[in-house]
Formats: sequence, structure tokens, C-alpha cells
Amino acid sequence: MLGFISFLGLGVWISIWISSNGRSRWTTTKIQAANTKGILRLIQSIPSPKAEPFKQWLAEVGAQRMDETDDPELAFDRAMQTYLAKGYSKEWINQRLKSIEVRKELTDEWADRGMQQGLEYAILTNELTQASAGKNI
Repeated sequence: MLGFISFLGLGVWISIWISSNGRSRWTTTKIQAANTKGILRLIQSIPSPKAEPFKQWLAEVGAQRMDETDDPELAFDRAMQTYLAKGYSKEWINQRLKSIEVRKELTDEWADRGMQQGLEYAILTNELTQASAGKNI
């Protein structure tokens, strides 16, 4: 063996053993936990033509998100198309997007009044849900 290289991608370990004839041999240790970002980084590092479609998809999604940064309306259009593809009606989708907007306005007001995200938001959300629907969340 000529060398050993390790790759750590947020919980994902991969080892590449380089043999004396110059060929790489991939060996992996057990992946006990990996988040989405780690798995995507892992895919990017695979030097195989079989991984190329995934790499192209990652590049396309990255470009879309950058475009959405320039024009946030594109994100709403993408959300609409995703919900339609899942079979939701346009009325349900519009109601869902409005509820997200109302929730954002509410949490902005809470932040302006000094509330901190996390436990305080959870307590207030639970109080509102209990008052309006009679249920705890």
C-alpha cells in the first residue's frame, strides 16, 4: 500500500486505499449516522461515471437555489409545482402559502416584542392551538 486517505463529511467516513499498482480501492467503515449534507458531499466525492447523474442533479439544484436567491418568486413557483405534483388542489396550496405568510408575520411580531425562538415560540404556538382547536401540540 502506498497511502491512506480519509474523507469526513459530517458523520460519513470513507477510506481510499491506494495499492502499489496505482489503482484505488474503496473501502468504507460503518456509517453510523449521516445527515443529508454529508450524504450529498459523499456523492460529490465519488470518482465514478455512475455517480455523474447525481452530481449533475446536485449542480442543477444548486443553480436553482442560487436563482431563487436572486428572484424569491421562483421559490414560490417551485413550492406550487411540488404541491401540485403531490396531488394537492390549488385552493389548498394557496391556503397553505397564506398560512405560512401569516405565521411569519406572527413570529416577526413575537421577535419584535423580545420573544426568543425555541421554547418561547413553542409555548405561544401551543397556547394559540389550544385556544383555537382545543388541542395541545
